[in-house]
Amino acid sequence: MSKEFDVVVIGSGPGGYISAVRCSQLGMKVAIVEKYNTLGGTCLNVGCIPSKAWLDSSEKFHEATHEFEAHGITTGKVKADIKKMAERVAGVVADTSGGITYLMGKNKVETFHGFGSFVDAHTLKVEGEKEEILKAKHFIIATGSKPATIPGIEIDKERIITSTEALKLETLPKHFIVIGGGVIGLELGSVFLRLGSKVSVVEYADSILATMDKDCAKEMTKVLKKQGMEFYTGHGVTEVVRKGAKVVVKAKKKGESKSNEEEIKLEGDYCLMAVGRRPYTDNLGLENAGVNLDERGRVITDDHLRTNVPHIYAIGDVTTGAMLAHKAEEEGVVAAEIIAGQKPHINYNLIPGVVYTWPEVASVGVTEQELKANKTPYKAGKFPFKASGRARASNESAGFVKVLACKETDEILGVHIVGPRAADLIAEAVTAMEFRAAAEDIGRICHAHPTYSEAFKEAALDAFDKKPLNI
Repeated sequence: MSKEFDVVVIGSGPGGYISAVRCSQLGMKVAIVEKYNTLGGTCLNVGCIPSKAWLDSSEKFHEATHEFEAHGITTGKVKADIKKMAERVAGVVADTSGGITYLMGKNKVETFHGFGSFVDAHTLKVEGEKEEILKAKHFIIATGSKPATIPGIEIDKERIITSTEALKLETLPKHFIVIGGGVIGLELGSVFLRLGSKVSVVEYADSILATMDKDCAKEMTKVLKKQGMEFYTGHGVTEVVRKGAKVVVKAKKKGESKSNEEEIKLEGDYCLMAVGRRPYTDNLGLENAGVNLDERGRVITDDHLRTNVPHIYAIGDVTTGAMLAHKAEEEGVVAAEIIAGQKPHINYNLIPGVVYTWPEVASVGVTEQELKANKTPYKAGKFPFKASGRARASNESAGFVKVLACKETDEILGVHIVGPRAADLIAEAVTAMEFRAAAEDIGRICHAHPTYSEAFKEAALDAFDKKPLNI
């Protein structure tokens, strides 16, 4: 016997559970389907939350071993208990996932644990402890993504691993080799670097953080090299082989000859495959519902997040666009409100991107390279954190705030930050740009002193008339 709902959400990650909550708030009868025993999807279980917990623990260890002395704090010998750190991370994950379970109950969202697949466009079969048949007027596909790999390289999940396995390691790698110089690779590389591992990053592009503003990539390369991270940019991986407890990675400089003499060879005990993620639609039965995918396996949607089957929506990593939890959350709200007959919107140009290394990197809007490519007249303002009183007081001198504004109207077009608490500072830039603020507007707003946020004001003043106050 089937159960009937107004909306069935498939996947309980940030996009899925948020859309379920919003649908319920708008008066709909809602069910959520999750194939794992815990709610929260990749982000809460093996992504955003555990990685930030590891980053925080490793940062504290690094401060104790490298920075406390400068503050006049003597600690003696400091030891990292990796197993205990892992236990703390697991506790954070359990608490956060439990919070999602609480939210589902609070909002009267019925939860089904099991693998969901479409029988037809209005019917979903859930195979768990017992089989359930769910019928709905609307469906929201929020099944997220899985780690991608390089063709021909086998991930054994023991020594050649993805972020999922890396976040559960209970022993410290001696030499941690990272393939991919993007967000995931640099964040997890930073964790083990701080704890004492040798970390080598192999990146095919000519720089790390290849999609971000080049000034950010250049600054982070300098900072992370100073911390001890090795980089092999512009190298394509040709082979990854496990030999017992060792992993051998071979890579070749782009454009070089095929001679083995041009090849680098790295030997480590773990190799992290961090070359991106792929949309997860495996065995979802989309063909039974008539839902179309693009050439990269993503669910095709229109500007209102509808698939080619009008009552079926798709959000988050399973569709086009940035694979970010907060992007999925916003789309979850939008899908719910569209189903309810409202007219919400998302400005995809104003979805911030963040790298939680230390210093952090945060960005919103267009890069300087994009402005040049599009021949858009612009002006740039920059303020270094070494000129910030708060940054000096906190022993944080690396990084900057960069503001890009329209040369003709002064409207802020992009903001790029490398520095302390960049992930939080970028919110002011997003707010300003959502209301189409000019650089002068930010320069004339009073910012508390001393704070990191003053750097944004100063960079805006620099963009406005090249007259910042503190440099």
